[in-house]
Formats: sequence, C-alpha cells, structure tokens
Amino acid sequence: MSVKKYEGLFYNNQKFSIVEDVLAVEVALQIAVNGFPFSVTMQTPGNEKQLALGLLFTEKIIQTTIENIEIDSIGKNEEGYVNAVNVKIAPHLVLKDFAGNRNVISSSSCGVCGKTALDDFQEMKTTNKAILDAAVIEKMFYLVDENQKMFQQSGGTHAAGAFTIDGEMLCIHEDIGRHNAVDKVIGSLIQNNILHEVKCLTVSGRISYEIVNKANEAGIPFLASVSAPSTMAVDMAKKSGITLMAFCRKNKLTIYSNSDQVQTLIQANV
Repeated sequence: MSVKKYEGLFYNNQKFSIVEDVLAVEVALQIAVNGFPFSVTMQTPGNEKQLALGLLFTEKIIQTTIENIEIDSIGKNEEGYVNAVNVKIAPHLVLKDFAGNRNVISSSSCGVCGKTALDDFQEMKTTNKAILDAAVIEKMFYLVDENQKMFQQSGGTHAAGAFTIDGEMLCIHEDIGRHNAVDKVIGSLIQNNILHEVKCLTVSGRISYEIVNKANEAGIPFLASVSAPSTMAVDMAKKSGITLMAFCRKNKLTIYSNSDQVQTLIQANV
C-alpha cells in the first residue's frame, strides 16, 4: 500500500475534532551502481527499479539498453518497503563522470535527493515553548497570497513565508521549486539576522520530509501548508518537535503532530 491512515486534529470555525486522513507514503530510496552509493531520493513506494533506471538514464550516468543492466532490491525498511537498490552494469558502460564516490544529483525541488547514503541524515530536536492561536493561520496565508506577485502573473510558482507567533510576516519568497522557496526564506532571515524571530513557516505545496527537515534545521517550530503532508513528513515532525499543520484553507486546518502547541479561544471539542 502506498497510502496510510493518520489521525489528526481538525480545526474548523474555532472548534476541534478528531479525524482520520489517508496520506501518501514517502520513503527514502538509496541507489547504488555496482555497489557504490550513487544517491538517495525520496519516493512513493513501488517501481523502485524503474525509478533507478530512469534517474540514471536522464542524468546520463548510463546510456544503454535494459538488456545490459541488472537491478536488484538489496534492502527494505522496517515496514517492508524497498529502500535500497543496486544497479549492475559493465563498468565500461558507466559514464566517466560518475566515480562512485561523490554526489552527482542536484535537484531544485528536493533537499534530500543527492545524498549518497541513508546514514547522511541526522535527527535534531526543535525546542518549542510557544503557543500558536489557530485563528492566526488564515491571516498568514492571506498575507502570502497578497504578496505572491509572480504566482499572480504566471500561476507557476510556489511561495514560502516566515511569521512571528502573532502572525506578523517577516519574509516571503517565491520560486518554481517549493524547496527553493523555503531555502530563499531561510537564507534571507539569516542574512537579516532575524531567524530567531520566526515561529511559523508556511508553504504553498505539499509537505514532504525535506520541508520538515529544513524547518527543523532552522529551528522553526510551526509548519503549515495549504496541501497535504506525506507520512514521513508527519513522522519526522513528531520526532523533531515540530507542529505540522496541513490543508490550511478558509479557516480550516488539520494538525498532525504536537497539537498541544496550538490553541484557540474556544475549548477544543475532542
């Protein structure tokens, strides 16, 4: 199954209720070529061999037919999902620019893709004592929409915004890649020496592991999106202490982790 059910705390018109949502599963896949680590990419389980082949082909690491290639699944995670594959191919068919010991993938949309091994990941804990009023989230996304000028012109960009606990917008950036927009916001905050003032990061696309990881690295305790989270995003948010909120639309949202950090003037109906 490439989807799983997750429990969330749904907020609508100043009331909370328990809901059970179906989320897309996200796992890390480590790809090796002739036993040498090549890259780690995030993916939805299934068709791992095709993913590895297509990635290597489009990155011009291999340019040959399937008859010359053998792809084996060499690892599974604790849930039984394939998380490692090895591509076997004659050395003379591997392009010279892949030495088997360096990162050759650089993606504008993925903060994790490009690592060579799953051991590259490090877990951190975001410390948070702040309490966020759920009603402020709608204000945040309104401000983002008002300032998303490139999207208004093209309809083709993502946006990320940084806010104080009271909903004051400190920074907004747009980019064709949602991870790039987040990186631009964090870089701008660092440049202006106000990263410590940020309590909430909003994003216009889905929340994947990479987005949670970026928020965690920056020490931002609240993460909100208009779209869905992946399973790994929720799992990592729970571990890191980040409050993850998704489907933030028209005074509604669903909290998937650390919900005790979000309150409203109305007593939670749970």
